[in-house]
Amino acid sequence: MTAVGSARAASALERRYRRLLLAYPRTYRAAHGDELLDVLLESAAPGRRVPVPREAWGLLVGGVRSRIVHLASGSPWADGVHLAVTAVAAANLAALLPYAGTLPLWTLLSALTLLATARGWLRTAAALTLLTGAKAVALAGGWWQPFDTTLLPVYPTFLQVRPLFMDSDPYLVAGTYAVALAGLLALRRAPRTRSWWWWAAVVAASWAGPEWLEDSTTFPLSLSRLVVEAAAFGLAAGSAYLARDHRWTLAAAIYLATTSGELVLHSDALTRQHLAYWGVLALLVVGAAFAPFRRRRHCLD
Repeated sequence: MTAVGSARAASALERRYRRLLLAYPRTYRAAHGDELLDVLLESAAPGRRVPVPREAWGLLVGGVRSRIVHLASGSPWADGVHLAVTAVAAANLAALLPYAGTLPLWTLLSALTLLATARGWLRTAAALTLLTGAKAVALAGGWWQPFDTTLLPVYPTFLQVRPLFMDSDPYLVAGTYAVALAGLLALRRAPRTRSWWWWAAVVAASWAGPEWLEDSTTFPLSLSRLVVEAAAFGLAAGSAYLARDHRWTLAAAIYLATTSGELVLHSDALTRQHLAYWGVLALLVVGAAFAPFRRRRHCLD
């Protein structure tokens, strides 16, 4: 291979290594990125343009592990509560999003609530949670509505097929917003800002399909919501295992306790699919609770 060809190969390999190193946190790359890149390039075979698959996989796994461990900083209690409140705010927005055509103002305020919560504007988020919660409870109970009047029932404009809060209860809705409000008021400041991926989760959780329950059931659950929640709980368990930290366990437990009221309300209409759905989430929470201890024992051995 000519000197020019060798230089081009080295340049292409360096670019690909740099892309793989993006899996690591920015602070880690600033401190160790150049050193790690030099080691990788020196150990590469002459003329290689693409990293060895095992080496690429190791970099990706190491980057994800490093990011998770990097997140396990600060108060586990405060971070877990803030993460749980963010998840509850996302669920509240997902409940209203299909009705944006009928409730544009309140859907916008709910979206601003999630934005304020995720960005750490706690007092703004608390005020918006109280405001949107009062409207949601009034809609769920068919009671007097503060600020404006909306004709009931509220039908969806997309993503859903059933009227708003048809399968819920005003006290359950009030409890959901109360948990979010209590968590926001309990925090003096937000531990960190949250990922923009929460917005994608909102859209997926608000979708009524694909159908996986019988049409005759009075308490339908969407497969998309189950996938989103199971994936989030799985990430919580994996993060707790890798970082040996319980902040993700606390967040998952608070969210599960908040949303389990629906199953209690519809206990007479539950099917095996409903119980399997709740069982998967509960099992992942238990796994997240024990994962840090298992990791410690492994390290001591």
